[in-house]
Amino acid sequence: MPVAYVLATVRTGREYDVIEEIKRMKGVKEVTLTYGLWDLVIKVETETLGELDNIVTNIRRIEGVEQTATLIGVGR
Repeated sequence: MPVAYVLATVRTGREYDVIEEIKRMKGVKEVTLTYGLWDLVIKVETETLGELDNIVTNIRRIEGVEQTATLIGVGR
C-alpha cells in the first residue's frame, strides 16, 4: 500500500478552498496547513501507484495549486 506525502504551494488567499477540495478526495487521509516553503502537507494512502498518480494529478489541477512535490514512502 503506497503512502505518500504531497507538498504543495498554493496561491495566497486560496489555501482554505484548496484544503476543502483536497479533503474530499478518496485516499487523502490528512491535510495540514503549514508555514514556510510549502503551504500544505497532504498524506495520501492508496492501494496502487496508479491510484496515487491519479490523486496527485487531480491535486495539481485544482485552481490555486501552484507547485507540488511528492514523497513516496516505502513501508516495511
